[in-house]
Amino acid sequence: MSSQMAEAIRQLTQDKGLSKDSVLQTIENMLKAAYKRTFGTNVNAVVQFNEDQTDVSIYSRKVIVDGVYDPVTEIELEEALQLSPDCEIGDEIDILVDPREFDRSAIQTGKQTAHQSFSEIQKDSLHAEYKDKIGEIIIGYYQRERNGNIYVDLGKVEGILPSKFQSPREVYHKNDRIKALITDIKKTSTGLQVVLSRTDPDFVRSIIELEVPEIYDKIVEVHKIVREPGYRTKIAVLSHREDVDPVGACVGLKGVRIQAVIRELEGEKIDILKYDPDPRIFIKNALSPAEVSAVVILDEEKKQALAVVPEAQFSLAIGKQGLNVRLANRLADWSIDVKTEDQCEELDSLIAESRRAADQLFSDIDEYEEITKISELPGLDKTIIDILSSSEIITIEQFLNAQEEGILNSIEGLTSEQIDSVVALVNSLAVEDEQEENFEQDSDAFENDIIEEDQSGSSEELQNEQIEPYEENEHSDEEEYECPECGGKITIDMTTCPNCGIGLSFEFEDEE
Repeated sequence: MSSQMAEAIRQLTQDKGLSKDSVLQTIENMLKAAYKRTFGTNVNAVVQFNEDQTDVSIYSRKVIVDGVYDPVTEIELEEALQLSPDCEIGDEIDILVDPREFDRSAIQTGKQTAHQSFSEIQKDSLHAEYKDKIGEIIIGYYQRERNGNIYVDLGKVEGILPSKFQSPREVYHKNDRIKALITDIKKTSTGLQVVLSRTDPDFVRSIIELEVPEIYDKIVEVHKIVREPGYRTKIAVLSHREDVDPVGACVGLKGVRIQAVIRELEGEKIDILKYDPDPRIFIKNALSPAEVSAVVILDEEKKQALAVVPEAQFSLAIGKQGLNVRLANRLADWSIDVKTEDQCEELDSLIAESRRAADQLFSDIDEYEEITKISELPGLDKTIIDILSSSEIITIEQFLNAQEEGILNSIEGLTSEQIDSVVALVNSLAVEDEQEENFEQDSDAFENDIIEEDQSGSSEELQNEQIEPYEENEHSDEEEYECPECGGKITIDMTTCPNCGIGLSFEFEDEE
């Protein structure tokens, strides 16, 4: 018996990869489960292994009492004395239980418990082992396919390659060798399941690291990889040594290194390009294999750039269905707009025309800016400006206030003719402002006249009635007339009567 148990423990530790302690714990749990199935409880079950752990025994620990209430956990003193003559009431005694006395259902329960325990232990052990392998490459063999998902035999565990993680270029058959990246570990009812991927950019990273020793030695670094699985991959690399070309190291002599990666990806196109901290150079490189004439940064904060290419390179820069420029956007992390040189020339002419229009607009606005300072008066002698400035008269408003207070005549060096010249310029500006204001108020004034005439209550005939002049004032400089409504005195320059407010109009007959 002891030799059989020792052999069983050895096989479990070697074949299943289980630790000896976990095997012993499982045997203990199995015996306790069978004990509980037989006696209804296992709180008083005690499992003991011998010193070399080649044999095991199970005991029922009972309390010595005078009058047994629970025969599973208690024993009479007389019966206990037969087993140990030194025992007393209240002591505990361990009674050996023969597992062969367990009924069939108890034995089956023990087996199920052992099987579940071994299964959980194995899952935990494998999970701990493969958890550290996430992000690494593993090789397995095609086992079966279900709902587009491919199940891969990895030896100890089963791998699953979901359809979304499969390249559209690849077709698999039974027993085909599959190399993939471990992306996740899952526990299932049937065991541990390893999730695989062949579309992850890190899969390409791991493949190229295996092919390029300079990457392993950290002489060359992979800055970033972007990928459209099955179509194209862009890899940006840089070198930490000036004498090592990072692109050449990845491509290899006659392209032998990069060809190995391409074969693993079933012919997927791969662009190896040099990373540069200058976004202009990096964007230019990212659009390879297209040749870029220039890169213009449109908005550095928003990371927007314009790439200018020759007409013959435009379709290559964009790529089929925009694939090349999309990958370049993701690789450089910039929003790249690609235009031809002809398109840029048209754009430049439009921008120049817009700028000219804007400059003209602002220059027109400047012409009509209000003049507030003496120095801004057109044609004014600089000597006058300096004399007024020395007296702290800078603005036109300060000049007018000084004139009103009679201060100007007391300023030393300032003649009356000079004062008159400044006044004339100020008045000319006032006239221009008044004319502009009159133009703006023409429509309002016209409407107000109509309203005033309506409010006067006069009829259309009265408004158009001829007004006879006083004979004695006829042809004089200030002819006076009589208002036809109220009889008040009016002059020819009036449009409304100052007394009653009636609208006035004058008509004269030609003298023969």
